[in-house]
Amino acid sequence: MDAKLNELAKNFGRFKTAFIHNDFDTSANLLSDLKVMLTELSSLPPLYQDTPNAAKELEIARDIYEHAAILSVKIEDQDAFERDFFQLKHYYTDVRNRLPSSRHEYPILGLNLLRLLVQNRIAEFHTELELLSSTALEKPCIKHAVGLEQSLMEGAYNWVLHITLHARQTVPHESYVYFMDLLAKTVRDEIAGCSEKAYPYLSNKDAQRMLLFPYEHELLAYINEDHPEWEVKNGGVYFQEVEETVRCKEIPSLQLINQTLSYARELERIV
Repeated sequence: MDAKLNELAKNFGRFKTAFIHNDFDTSANLLSDLKVMLTELSSLPPLYQDTPNAAKELEIARDIYEHAAILSVKIEDQDAFERDFFQLKHYYTDVRNRLPSSRHEYPILGLNLLRLLVQNRIAEFHTELELLSSTALEKPCIKHAVGLEQSLMEGAYNWVLHITLHARQTVPHESYVYFMDLLAKTVRDEIAGCSEKAYPYLSNKDAQRMLLFPYEHELLAYINEDHPEWEVKNGGVYFQEVEETVRCKEIPSLQLINQTLSYARELERIV
């Protein structure tokens, strides 16, 4: 093992010690140093040079980026997770045949799918899914995300919300809890959006039941933070300007008929 690789391994050992003890500030600082050190290794993407220590360098780089992705979840930083995942992805695709299997691979792939669900990036979700092997699709971490996406597409929001609210009992990996909590917020926002288009108002009790809030004060806090345009009065939740919005979206049928007849007459003259 050469000097650079030896120093990298020692620093990674210190990072893992801080990581295990939940010392996230120290972990983040050490991680920045590790990423700088990785840029000095020519065997890594995008060069992939066949150096004497290429296999070992690729393996330790993959391990560092895996820990970086998990750290970003622990500190609840979605942007950092996305950056770390795309750096890590090369090791799961381009050079996977040159590396031993990793126990973190499928949980992290599942985390990325959950992230896309949370951000409502469904097209990208399906793109990532198409890139996975048949073996990966059978893993519990992947099947968990796929099941959630299918339920969302079917409109089974209450079921998904129930699952997310009991995430600690249902997730296949402990790191999933963060994104499941965010998914609960995403689903609630979808239910809220459907509700304000479907009803002029709801009683507090019905709104609380529909959004699966166990206590009324949680419903009121949600409205105050995310939907200040709603009006809470007389034991009900009133959705503002619903009727006006509907009127704006009405199809001007008479105008369309006249235009269509005019187009038909012009076509007849041409023929």
